Amino acid sequence: MKLHQLLALLPFIGLLGGVPFANKVTPYIFGMPFVLFYIVLWVVLTSGIMALVFKMDPANKEEEI
Repeated sequence: MKLHQLLALLPFIGLLGGVPFANKVTPYIFGMPFVLFYIVLWVVLTSGIMALVFKMDPANKEEEI
């Protein structure tokens, strides 16, 4: 498996695998319960990770003329 494919798995593991462990109401972070903050954090991180995967994927390279 290539690095960009492994990076694409991180959001899946973070959201589905980590929520049961982060399922706490306290502490409140930015007025949100911890579990909600954790989910919002992973949604934001997913955008950055997918942008990085897009840049690293050789299928997205432009052909030089």
